[in-house]
Amino acid sequence: MSNCNKLQDIAYLRREYTRGGLSSKDLPSNPLVLFNTWLQQACAAQLPDPTAMTVATVNNNGQPYQRTVLLKQYDENGMVFYTNLGSRKSLQLLNNPKVSLHFFWHLLERQVMLLGKVEKLSSLEVLKYFHSRPYESQVGAWVSKQSTNIPTRKILEKRFFEFKKKFQPGKVPLPDFWGGFRVKYYTIEFWQGGEYRLHDRFIYQIKNNNWMINRLSP
Repeated sequence: MSNCNKLQDIAYLRREYTRGGLSSKDLPSNPLVLFNTWLQQACAAQLPDPTAMTVATVNNNGQPYQRTVLLKQYDENGMVFYTNLGSRKSLQLLNNPKVSLHFFWHLLERQVMLLGKVEKLSSLEVLKYFHSRPYESQVGAWVSKQSTNIPTRKILEKRFFEFKKKFQPGKVPLPDFWGGFRVKYYTIEFWQGGEYRLHDRFIYQIKNNNWMINRLSP
């Protein structure tokens, strides 16, 4: 077994992808159908955090940033996630709404990449989801000024207990700096690992309200 502590060994870490391919004849006309199937299979396989997705944004200087969030809703209208509106990603999205999402279900040897633009969720949508969260998560939303510098963790913990004393269960108000985004996607790419690195890649792109499908070289 390779030793990851030795940098020279990293280049030789690899495995074969053998769980099966993806054929064009099995592709639905609507990519959301395939996405739903893959997500449900990831859940059924009990993968950790099957709804985890990487969100990529770009700042004013063209510098890309990435972070992982959880998908909370999806349908024909887009992919939804929630966040602090004062965070780095939110400020970048408000300045440049173009975004990329990436799902990686490693044990199923699958990836899904989406391109799209974000729109802010309505106050009603945000409020409904906020009050469905666990009490501690609602309190936690008040604690952090996301992406800002903080001297120690103790400051976070102190603020958390202060807000717990201030807000009782069932009576946590929605912070005005907390909200969500819907990613209106126009490109979805599916990747299924294959033997000998001959992976299967298919890209869906919307054109004249119809999804065009093309196979990509691995």
